Amino acid sequence: MNRKEALESIKENVENENLVKHMLATEAIMCALAVRLGGDEAEWGLAGLLHDIDVELTDGDMSSHSKLGADLARDLGASEVVANAILCHNETHGIIPETTMEKALFCADPLTGLITAAVLVRPDKKLAGLEAQSVKKRFKEKSFAAGASREQILKCTDIGLELDEFIAIGVEAMRGIAPQLGL
Repeated sequence: MNRKEALESIKENVENENLVKHMLATEAIMCALAVRLGGDEAEWGLAGLLHDIDVELTDGDMSSHSKLGADLARDLGASEVVANAILCHNETHGIIPETTMEKALFCADPLTGLITAAVLVRPDKKLAGLEAQSVKKRFKEKSFAAGASREQILKCTDIGLELDEFIAIGVEAMRGIAPQLGL
């Protein structure tokens, strides 16, 4: 499977543009993490891109979410490594991320929401001027972007990254696709 096929499947299965943007942002961060951590950039990117492909199909049912997504990824021809990363990014199933890629997807997923929220409170609403330190400051505010699990983001230490570096990688990765994100 390739990125083009993944995007076609996303267009068929996902109507919510903000969800698509989240998936693109997660893909960008996963690609950057693959480069930083020595992973397969294409494979890690696919895991990030496809990780929420089933959200609308499962109608937000967390007990089904990511199980169907992993199956869809397999049906599209994704590797078992990608399918497993998709499956274990959802804590509901109780599957502990074990590989570096699985751990990276688990902590990158909520980071996109935190960064997006930090951009949207800026006057210009642009990633271009966003500093990683601003995101870290917002990280400490529990009520800010409350849906972005701080505990999950802090799991970045499980892949050998301190929070500051992890946030900086995320901001830079998302900045690289800012036009696609509308930010």
